[in-house]
Amino acid sequence: MLCAMRILTGLQPSGKLHVGNYFGAIEPAVRLQEMGEAFYFIADYHAMTSSQDPAALRDNVRELAVDFLGCGLDPERAVFFRQSAVPEVNELAWILSTVCPMGLLAKCHSYKDKVAQGIAANHGLFAYPVLMAADILLYDSNQVPVGRDQKQHLEVTRDIAVKLNETFGDGTVVLPEPIIREDTAVIVGLDGRKMSKSYGNTLPIFGEEKPLKNLIMKITTDSTAVDEPKPVANSTILALYKLYASEADYAAMVADHERGGIGYGVFKKRLADAYWDYYAPMRERRSEVLADPGYVDRVLSAGAARAREEAAKTLDRVRHAVGLR
Repeated sequence: MLCAMRILTGLQPSGKLHVGNYFGAIEPAVRLQEMGEAFYFIADYHAMTSSQDPAALRDNVRELAVDFLGCGLDPERAVFFRQSAVPEVNELAWILSTVCPMGLLAKCHSYKDKVAQGIAANHGLFAYPVLMAADILLYDSNQVPVGRDQKQHLEVTRDIAVKLNETFGDGTVVLPEPIIREDTAVIVGLDGRKMSKSYGNTLPIFGEEKPLKNLIMKITTDSTAVDEPKPVANSTILALYKLYASEADYAAMVADHERGGIGYGVFKKRLADAYWDYYAPMRERRSEVLADPGYVDRVLSAGAARAREEAAKTLDRVRHAVGLR
């Protein structure tokens, strides 16, 4: 019997988590683990489409696991595993590829965007949505939280699922529904653009206090004099401060901007303190995770075993449907 709501999310291991990663993916995932049966995986197969550095991949997988656990992922509530620890996903991806129209993949904007950014074109990058579909369908996922930039890929997953069910019988795979946070604002980077590693404007979640606070002190601002009111619209400082401050503290900073008489350095210091305090419980939890050298491996191993149990059920059903059994 399927769970009333099974939630699935995958995160690529691509280096240090930053504030945009946290509010765009980590924080929602931590909240959603309270709302259903959560399956969360580290998408190391997907990471190979844009990086072929084995040592970096191993390090990034480990760091993402530690950071995710530090940020509140509870392995008692969520199944947490490496994508590559469940080989069944590759068999399902192949089966899905036999019913996936080429035109469906050709219109995916993510492939075009990544190639335009200089990432080498390869089959894995082109077929990325099929593997993503296998990730989702393998666990009979009911709900899949995605950002607006991944909305098209989930639509592709649904199209492939419908095609498979039409070809081999209704119920071959479960049709997933998206959870799209349309109200999620773009997290601004230190230069006012969208926070992104490609722009080099990110603010990490974890690290040493002084270097991180120094990054905030380097936020780009205009040349408004100390005595003059500061512009509120499109303020990078205010946009970031709103993530961490109470409504009252945020309103007070807005009022101080509009009144004038306070320099940007003071506002940056307020932001730096609020940012540092916000992640204090997560830094403590992360330290606890690191204090037990075998903890991450045990969590990922147990998660993989649980994930493979569910994967085997789905794959057995699909194999029978398509004639492989």
